[in-house]
Amino acid sequence: MTDQGARPNSRPWPTELRLGKDKKSLSVKFDNGEGFELPAEYLRVKSPSAEVQGHSPDERKTVPGKRNVMLLDVIPVGNYAVRLVFDDLHSTGIFSWDYLLDLGRNRDAYWQDYVDELAVKGMSR
Repeated sequence: MTDQGARPNSRPWPTELRLGKDKKSLSVKFDNGEGFELPAEYLRVKSPSAEVQGHSPDERKTVPGKRNVMLLDVIPVGNYAVRLVFDDLHSTGIFSWDYLLDLGRNRDAYWQDYVDELAVKGMSR
C-alpha cells in the first residue's frame, strides 16, 4: 500500500498496513523494524482532523463513546498518508506516516492522557 519511490528523507517508512479481521485495529509495520497494532478506538479519538483537533490546541475536543467503533476502510492519500473511514462515518482525518509512527511509539502515554481526560470531564469510552 506504500510507494517508497518519492521518500523525502530517511524517516521510517511503512512497509505494511493491515486492517484487522474484526475491523477493530490497524496493524502498521515500518522499515526500521517497528510495528504497532493500533486499536480503532484509539485512532478515532486521536484523529488528526480539524473536527477533533480543532484549529488550535485550545479547540481540541475530547471524543467520548467510541469503545466499539470499527474501521471500514483505509484509503491511500498520495504517498505520505492514509485516510481512515470509521463506522461512525468519521473520515476526515489524514493519518501521515509520521503521525502513525508517533501514535504507535506513544500509545501508552497518549491513551492514559485520554482516559484521564474522560474521567475529569465525566465522560466514558
